[in-house]
Amino acid sequence: MWFYKDVGHTQDAKKELVSIMDFADSESVFITPKPTRLIQRILQIATNPGDLVLDSFGGSGTTGHAVLKMNATASGSIGEDADEEPEARLRRFILIELEPTVCKDVTAERLRRAAVGHTNAKGEAIKGIGGGFRFCELGEALFDEAGQIRETVKFGELARHVYFSETREPLPRERVPNTPLLGVCRGVAVYLLFNGILGDKTSNGGNVLTRKTLATLPPFQGPKVIYCAGCLIGADRLAEEGITVRQTPYEIRVS
Repeated sequence: MWFYKDVGHTQDAKKELVSIMDFADSESVFITPKPTRLIQRILQIATNPGDLVLDSFGGSGTTGHAVLKMNATASGSIGEDADEEPEARLRRFILIELEPTVCKDVTAERLRRAAVGHTNAKGEAIKGIGGGFRFCELGEALFDEAGQIRETVKFGELARHVYFSETREPLPRERVPNTPLLGVCRGVAVYLLFNGILGDKTSNGGNVLTRKTLATLPPFQGPKVIYCAGCLIGADRLAEEGITVRQTPYEIRVS
């Protein structure tokens, strides 16, 4: 049995939500938000430190808030073991909310205020509990049902996906280049030949890696990963240049 004193009540949850957000009327937003103490109890039982918590109905952001609170509490004990990696001991979360207004103005805003701090309705400064998150919007599908790249996909859209699938690091929208060299991550350069980025107007659009194409790429002294529609360069030359070829779309990781 989970008692009120241990896991809270929806009335507590509404008060907590209203205290963080600038809602004039809590009834108009969420009738039955969940108490963070309830979600914390569930996560204590169902997860371990270092786990990834998924919530496909982000709503008011209670799950993310609960994870931030748990991490704030756990951070005080992290590091007692010299072999312990602090980041590996913290829980992470992914929240999904389909309603754009709720996602941006409630879910994400609540988590931001909880993490960095805010001023409540009484004008009191409330200290943040630490931590953070990345806000992402789901774009149009890059691949069709057959696994082929859609004809409407632009270079920048595929570039961001390719860079993340290769490095597991995001390529910010403002950093998408107008050249095949997407960036360098951990000493490896990532290239993409797609949609005539080299200005080639032939049928292949310069998307096939040839000796001529290779000579026109922005240089990089080190290992390189090149995403392209095909490759006409021999294995010996590729090894000499430190090139790993990944054929599009088949070698682009979808997730």
